[in-house]
Amino acid sequence: WVLTGNINVARAYHTASILGNGKVLITGGENNGEDYLDCAELYDSTTSTWTLTGNRNVARKYHTASVLGNGNVLVTGGFGNMGYLSITELYDPTTDTSTLTKNMNVTRAYHSASVLENGKVLVAGGVNANHLKSAELY
Repeated sequence: WVLTGNINVARAYHTASILGNGKVLITGGENNGEDYLDCAELYDSTTSTWTLTGNRNVARKYHTASVLGNGNVLVTGGFGNMGYLSITELYDPTTDTSTLTKNMNVTRAYHSASVLENGKVLVAGGVNANHLKSAELY
């Protein structure tokens, strides 16, 4: 193990996604118990530096972030100030912007998400008021 540059905002329960340009996007999480984060950072492994990016639309933790075939990142669900979330957004690394997209049918956190061979994203399980057995496709 070798120490590298520190992130700008202390956080837990966030996601980390490797982008097409080799940078790593971390998004969301919490930094003090119930302080949900809408900020994100990019890690550049060539310089070992972290850079804050524009804020996401929704502060959340316990979410997923899936890199799509076009390079955008689909951020789904989680838990935030509004409770369990069905809200999804797309992060475009070329413009450093996030856009809300169609909500999931079910609010969920602690779920899994996988990009399928056909480019669709499968979201499954998780919890809201109960443990979930539902799954849906984006």
